[in-house]
Amino acid sequence: MKQNFKRTKFACYAAYFTMSSIFCVPPLLYVTFHEAYGISFTLLGTLVVANFLTQLGIDLIFSAFSRYFPISKIVKIMPILTCFGMVLYALIPWIFPDKAYWGLIVGTVIFSVSAGFSEVLLSPSIAAIPSKNPQRDMSTLHSLYAFGVLAMVSISSVFLKIFGTENWMYLVLILAALPLIPAVLFMISPMPDFSGSENTASVSKSKQRTTGLLLCLACIFLGSCAENTMSNWLSGFMETSLGISKEIGDILGVAGFAVLLGIMRIGYARFGKNIGRVLLIGMIGAAACYLVAGLSRHTAPAFIACILTGLFTSMLWPGTLILMEENIPNAGVAAFALMAAGGDLGASLSPQLLGAVTDAVAASNFAIASGNPEQIGMKAGMLATSIFPILGIFAVIFAISYFKKGISPAQSYNR
Repeated sequence: MKQNFKRTKFACYAAYFTMSSIFCVPPLLYVTFHEAYGISFTLLGTLVVANFLTQLGIDLIFSAFSRYFPISKIVKIMPILTCFGMVLYALIPWIFPDKAYWGLIVGTVIFSVSAGFSEVLLSPSIAAIPSKNPQRDMSTLHSLYAFGVLAMVSISSVFLKIFGTENWMYLVLILAALPLIPAVLFMISPMPDFSGSENTASVSKSKQRTTGLLLCLACIFLGSCAENTMSNWLSGFMETSLGISKEIGDILGVAGFAVLLGIMRIGYARFGKNIGRVLLIGMIGAAACYLVAGLSRHTAPAFIACILTGLFTSMLWPGTLILMEENIPNAGVAAFALMAAGGDLGASLSPQLLGAVTDAVAASNFAIASGNPEQIGMKAGMLATSIFPILGIFAVIFAISYFKKGISPAQSYNR
């Protein structure tokens, strides 16, 4: 009997949407934590490192040992783990204010494990569900993160404005209930069969497959660098280098970036095709945006370039997964985990590089003599990190060429 996976697909969408709370809400509260509990900004930065390292660890474990895990069961437990981590995140600083930082660390690690599971398992879950248009489903899944960011930032801003930052715990507890929706849906929904694709992925060890995966890994790493550098530094760049107030920068800049990110992914889900061309245009456009932002002496072009980066980088992560699915059929959970690891590494490395370049250039005699060293440093950081989408152009060209000439899914993978 043919199973209906519509509810399963909706559960994946709901889980991906609620995952955005994991990434959006904690950074919004860092200043509150600093003022309320005396936690230094260095220790608060460690929360970001803990988040990243936990997710990267999950990615690497699944890329090597995915066949040993009960995938369907983990998918169902994942939202519950998110809920538990966020509840712990809220309650421990409230009940034990002297141990607030350790509560934040423990809560961060727990819901970061869930975030790692989400990155590794939701994409292959969508890919394993029979569909007439798998590209649309994958693009829709990833678009929900962008719209989740908008929703979470809006909800958090309104809540904290009305009830005050001292009541942040109630906000986190309310948001902690959201993952219960996909948890219930997963419990009452059938799960697709992962075993067939995983066996194929394990047995097929050809040089062609390895080369193809490495090219996709390079594309997703460089694409993640391009997307996450701007998303992490957009607010600071607009305030420091463009002289735009934080409120306007966040509302128009950050929100505009997220809107374009989501609209493009939804647009591709409905009308998109030829993912190789989309990736190439995305890398070229992202490189141009970084160069304009770093080189322009006028506010308007740099402002527009920052926002347009959301449009051009929107498909670089999900698009690489689509490219992999098209050219390496039955890649398996391990391949998706490897892609997630590459994306997470890019999301951490490139923003840190921009910060390091900014500090180094701002401390130079040239920048100090200019009278505005932070502005010079931030623009230099933008120019330095433009190397990632520039290299991404060549990575995409090589990948497209290789998949056209060097690999035949029907012959290599017996599909």
